Amino acid sequence: MINISKTARNTRIHRRIHKLVSITFVIFLLIIGITAILLAWKKEMKLIPKTQTTKVENPGDWISLEQMIITGQTFMRDSIGKSDLIDRVDVRPDKGIAKIVFKKHFTEIQIDGFSGEVLSIKQRNSHLVEKIHDGSILDFLMDSDSENSKIIYSTLTSLGLIFLCFTGFYLWYNPRKMKRFKKKPEM
Repeated sequence: MINISKTARNTRIHRRIHKLVSITFVIFLLIIGITAILLAWKKEMKLIPKTQTTKVENPGDWISLEQMIITGQTFMRDSIGKSDLIDRVDVRPDKGIAKIVFKKHFTEIQIDGFSGEVLSIKQRNSHLVEKIHDGSILDFLMDSDSENSKIIYSTLTSLGLIFLCFTGFYLWYNPRKMKRFKKKPEM
């Protein structure tokens, strides 16, 4: 009988802790879950711009990468009026283009690798969803190059989820354990 009462007491403690942690982390876990679905379906939901295609015969005939970068930065600064600070350049030789993604906003410019012509200017919403998903949106909004918010957010939500797994397991296991104790013949 001592084992049953001890297990029942532990189960009540696990239930209280489980409830407290789950109430605390429910918003964060919902955000992570929803954004994970959006990231998995980003192409189908058109969260990333369609990649343009141009002449792809000989990549040796391309203009230089530096010229594509200058074209993208100039267009962004002069025509769009947004920051021209580049985050990355994604070169697609099979499509004949280079995609330029910027640091201070979620705009993507696609440049023709042969002519240097701007083929597309679109919002890259998948980057926004990704930043919300991993918590780096706070660093982005504070214009910080550190990843402190991302690290803290990811660590706390991950630890909370791991903790919920353990307490949830005991909430499932302990009632079964108590049933086994009750079925054992007393001596």
